[in-house]
Amino acid sequence: MAQVFDSLSAARALAEKRPLHLAIGMFDGVHLGHQAVLKAAIQSARRSGGVAAVLTFDPHPSRLFSPATPVRLIMDRERRVAALAALEMSAVVVQPFDAAFAAIEAEDFLPRLRADLPNLHTVYVGENWRFGRGRRGDVALLVAEAKKLGLHVVSAPRINGDGEPISSTRIRALLTEGRIDQANVLLGSAYTSEGVVTGGKRLGRTIGFPTLNLPWAPDLQPRLGVYVVSVARADGTDRPRRAVANYGLRPTVEAAAPAPQLEVHVLEPECPYGPGEALQVEWLSFVRPEMKFAGVEELRAQIARDVSAARAWFAM
Repeated sequence: MAQVFDSLSAARALAEKRPLHLAIGMFDGVHLGHQAVLKAAIQSARRSGGVAAVLTFDPHPSRLFSPATPVRLIMDRERRVAALAALEMSAVVVQPFDAAFAAIEAEDFLPRLRADLPNLHTVYVGENWRFGRGRRGDVALLVAEAKKLGLHVVSAPRINGDGEPISSTRIRALLTEGRIDQANVLLGSAYTSEGVVTGGKRLGRTIGFPTLNLPWAPDLQPRLGVYVVSVARADGTDRPRRAVANYGLRPTVEAAAPAPQLEVHVLEPECPYGPGEALQVEWLSFVRPEMKFAGVEELRAQIARDVSAARAWFAM
């Protein structure tokens, strides 16, 4: 189980007696490109008998520099830390990105790391990583400054997917366009959400398609619409179940919903989940955009078609 530290200073005792291999980055989404950087650190630590850790930041720098238009994140802090820890990192360090940290000059960045992490041996970054005040530092500067301190730098080349570099920006665009299949390929796993089942108006039950209401407020909203999904208990104690989900404002039955809702209909005859249970949903394929129908009967007919589309997807 990875240790989680809330700052660099809190992680000072990390790897006291072994060389520390530290991957650095925001790592939003922990996609395949990120995983190349992270796995390089893990593999090197194993070979040398060292410790592999990751340094990430919270909040995203855009919250400080562009508070009116911040970057909308694929993962919240909790999910990002969990995904990083799942890659067999010994520790995850979440450094607050505040004005004082942002003001560190590029040349002072590694000395600051070394002061907090005395056993630092090698840092691992993506080839386009920038650091220091004004994002002035690049990999070339990082290598030059590392030599002065007797440190090593490993720069992982960008990984392409469908002929283009994999990036968090690209995945964000795919999610907002509803291109969940392509996003999942670049992520290296299914896009997921979690929520606790709450009671609803039971409209789905009255029209033959009972749903689980899962309140969920992501920073980056995927495209509103219907998706093929699987659902399971968040604690991993049961198998995933095939399902179809609607993420939207429910314009046919709600005049002015304050925010999108996630509703999941399990395709099996019996649904074992109920109010109060924490569930994880894996988003697998986009079926159609959200629509407003003339009435409940038209909505019922469309849901039946959505269910058929989901069953056909699972049968492929």
